[in-house]
Amino acid sequence: MIILRTPKGWTGPKKLHGQPIEGSFQSHQVPLPHAPTDDEEFRLLDIWLRSYNIHELIDENGVVSQRVLEAVPPEDLRMGTRKETYAAYKQLDLPDWKEFMLEKGRSESSMRTVGKYVSKVIEMNPKRFRIFSPDELMSNKLDAIFDVTHRNFQWSTKTANKGGRVLEILSENTCQGWMQGYTLTGRVSLFPSYETFLGIVSMYLNKVQLHSMNNIAYFRAIFFDASATMMIQYAKFVKMGMQTSWRLPLGSINYIETSTLWRQEHNGFSHQNPSFLNNLINMKGFLVRVYLPPDANCFLSTIAHCLRAKNYINLMIGSKHLTPVWLSPAEAEKHCIAGASIWKFASTDNGIDPDVVLVGCGAEVTFEVIAAASILKKDVPELRVRVVNVTDLMILPLENEHPHALDAGAFESLFTNEKPVVFNFHGYPSVVKQLVFGRPRTERFIILGYQEEGTTTTSFRMLTANGTSRFDVVIAAIRGVVRILHHPQLFLRAHELVSSYAHKIREHEKFIEKYGKDPDHLMDIPEF
Repeated sequence: MIILRTPKGWTGPKKLHGQPIEGSFQSHQVPLPHAPTDDEEFRLLDIWLRSYNIHELIDENGVVSQRVLEAVPPEDLRMGTRKETYAAYKQLDLPDWKEFMLEKGRSESSMRTVGKYVSKVIEMNPKRFRIFSPDELMSNKLDAIFDVTHRNFQWSTKTANKGGRVLEILSENTCQGWMQGYTLTGRVSLFPSYETFLGIVSMYLNKVQLHSMNNIAYFRAIFFDASATMMIQYAKFVKMGMQTSWRLPLGSINYIETSTLWRQEHNGFSHQNPSFLNNLINMKGFLVRVYLPPDANCFLSTIAHCLRAKNYINLMIGSKHLTPVWLSPAEAEKHCIAGASIWKFASTDNGIDPDVVLVGCGAEVTFEVIAAASILKKDVPELRVRVVNVTDLMILPLENEHPHALDAGAFESLFTNEKPVVFNFHGYPSVVKQLVFGRPRTERFIILGYQEEGTTTTSFRMLTANGTSRFDVVIAAIRGVVRILHHPQLFLRAHELVSSYAHKIREHEKFIEKYGKDPDHLMDIPEF
């Protein structure tokens, strides 16, 4: 590596009208903006251009000299003629995800299940697949990967260059750069991260700030989102590459967000930030895919799809903790292909003619939607409920805004065209508001989501603090039905019901203050 240090704007005009250009911020602008009309600026421009001695490089007819041509590589070694630079991609050999399927009705960690699947991917693709991880894999419950490979530590003579497929370093922007280069050279990669840190890149801090920080989580949490900028710049490259006739497809880059804000455990407020998702949805629709699989079987189907996909930026969001397996493999496959479906088992009369539609999008908040539907069935039997799960977030926009967007008829078949919809979302409510904008009668959508509330607390308190718990969903459903449908039976006791569920939230707060944990029954799978 050769390091050359030069003045800013080196070889340009030294000064103009008494002001320095070379070596100053002025050189970053247009240094001679009035050269067509100002004689002094034109004179400086002439001196500057002649200083390159162009006559030594080309003759009076504009023909490049032989001395220059000798530096050009032979045609078969030029970058533009090497397929490695534009046609190196080869699809992975992937195992059948159904070999890793789980029995419907049990509880399992999506990440542990994915870890077993990815282990098989590594075995089948020992030289074409890598994992770039800024947050260690064991914490994210992906440690099954270490049954077949190891971390590629370069500083140790015992492990260096031994073929480890995991590059693990506490630097998101380094991992992002590695992943981009690896993908551009025809391979496929996976980038798992704690949700809140996927958008981090380092920034300058003075020594006083550094000495005052004895908590690495705090140190990382104050960084601003700029790795997202790296991702966006890469997406721009992919966009232009797709519009260039001779450049062939690349593998997709694949992010997994886990250790989500809803299960932040001992980390607290600093580990709550789902904003990477916000950056993605603003990008070109043909580039972006965002998935929130509700269970392990759906996550298996999703990651198998993403590792096959080309030219996309895939984001998969899931839980590392035990969650119910709601769907069988066959049901999960259909659900993931559709992107959203009515969950008949939790709905009234299989979801036919509902008074209210309850929507879950995200593993933890979907559990709360299912629990809310169970409560309504028991406590408010006169209310007809339809439960919908959205696993592919990009079905929501108008159909001309994303390739996966539902047409008007399909959108109505899920969400009706007039009934209230309570949408319990994994991230910021503004995401759903932005995506459904333009759909008919969106004023009936009551969108619940993360409200920037939290601390080191229990899992269920995180939900109640942000208004996404089962009790909040029930309250929103009752209020929505009364406001929009003027349901006569429900109208008479709406205040009594809402007050009782608000009271349950306050009782829960008192319980955790006394015992320091959630009541065990809150994690029981709801009954229907």
